[in-house]
Amino acid sequence: MSLINVDSLTFCYEGSFDNIFENVSFSVDTNWKLGFIGRNGKGKTTFLELLMGKHDCKGAVSASTVFEYFPYRLSAQQYARTAAEFLDEIKPGCESWRVMSELAKLGEEADILFRPFETLSPGEQTKVLLAVLFSGENEFLLIDEPTNHLDSDARSKVREYLSHKKGFILVSHDRDLLDACTDHVLVLNRKTVEVQNGNFSSWWENKQRKDSFALAENEKHKKEIKKLRRAAKRTADWADKSESTKIGFDPVKEHDRCISSRSFIGAKTKKMQSRVKQMQKRIDREIEQKEDLLCDLEKTDDLKLTPLVHYKSTPVCARELCLGYKGAEGFVVNGLSFEVRNGERIAVHGSNGSGKSTLIRAILRSCGYDRFPTLKQQGTLETASGLTVSYISQDTSDLKGSIPVFCESRGLDMSLLCSVLRRLGFERVQFEKDIGEFSQGQKKKLLIASSLITPAHLYIWDEPLNYIDIFSRMQIEKLLLEYRPTMLFVEHDEAFRKKIATQIIEL
Repeated sequence: MSLINVDSLTFCYEGSFDNIFENVSFSVDTNWKLGFIGRNGKGKTTFLELLMGKHDCKGAVSASTVFEYFPYRLSAQQYARTAAEFLDEIKPGCESWRVMSELAKLGEEADILFRPFETLSPGEQTKVLLAVLFSGENEFLLIDEPTNHLDSDARSKVREYLSHKKGFILVSHDRDLLDACTDHVLVLNRKTVEVQNGNFSSWWENKQRKDSFALAENEKHKKEIKKLRRAAKRTADWADKSESTKIGFDPVKEHDRCISSRSFIGAKTKKMQSRVKQMQKRIDREIEQKEDLLCDLEKTDDLKLTPLVHYKSTPVCARELCLGYKGAEGFVVNGLSFEVRNGERIAVHGSNGSGKSTLIRAILRSCGYDRFPTLKQQGTLETASGLTVSYISQDTSDLKGSIPVFCESRGLDMSLLCSVLRRLGFERVQFEKDIGEFSQGQKKKLLIASSLITPAHLYIWDEPLNYIDIFSRMQIEKLLLEYRPTMLFVEHDEAFRKKIATQIIEL
């Protein structure tokens, strides 16, 4: 057992005016299974890179252990080769028999090490790299979002595998994964960093209690401040009125007063003014305590949606639909029949390669999108005429340039888009940056925000929650349950799918 100590850590990227970390101190044990939680853009990946020594920073990060980071960065040449050929390149000293042993625990045969890496499914690729990661000894592992783009079966295998491991930091927004695999949490709050015993659910329960207490105390402070301000104003008015009588008086109406009364009135006024100053100090103290209470409160503003309702009750209908790609034998999707009715939220569920994205592309093409000329189709796929679709792709690689240019290219209202992004946790400073500098989660939020402000009959979202933080997931869940748009979506987050879907298409 050893400790990782972070002492007075302060860091910001060169050319940036905002600190990602400011005077942060905490310690973690290398035997812990540590879940790392925080909003997108708060610096989770940056912190892992700081542990790896990739950036210069103020303060100190000390540890008597070796860090290993996941996912490994692979070159195009390595993707074209088998994993067995590049094991030693990504993890010096890695022994293939240890990797095979770890693969067996992940439910995979050793032969996937000898197939070209690029031919493996996303789940198989992740399992190979996790097996490599855990094939060493005496390392503290930094695991950054291992389940993105994985289907439910692969996620389940990874979740079970990690639940039997220890000595790692796990960055994830998958609530089920964090509950199953962690015994401590490291949380990046709005202003502070906290380390707490337990998994995500226990931390979330504690947080809700803490937030409720903070809000109740905040209301109490508000009332006290209001009462003090009224008393201060009343006393100040008395002091002003008394001060105005210090000089000059009517000897008929104030026959008991003489010139020597002036000093008495002045002393009384001074005392009243002193009371006002004391009250103001108390007000300032109350305000300071009030602000401290709310400094870490994650207040999520409600989102809004303006879905359109198509005159046709069934905007999408498929009968014995078969889908594939020109030049390839057979079909990816075979004999599929379903209907999408107004107000339904249909989840398309299946393993990687089962045709989920292919089905979405076919529906988009039927609605007039001409971006998928290689699709081939048999059977019936009908979409209502005049159907307006709002689409979120799982791919964010083409996002770059400024937000104004992004809005202009898509015909979006920039002020409305920025307003939604603020509600999704964006800081104002982000609006000045190039989109290419955004984190993956922030890029996803940009696509979600652009979809939300686009009135549509049908919302088609392809893995929208990859990289999206937990708070924003809950915001989106609440939005969809409240406005009930007509949706067709692919999402491997089981908690989200169970809450949102009114029907599931199994592929």
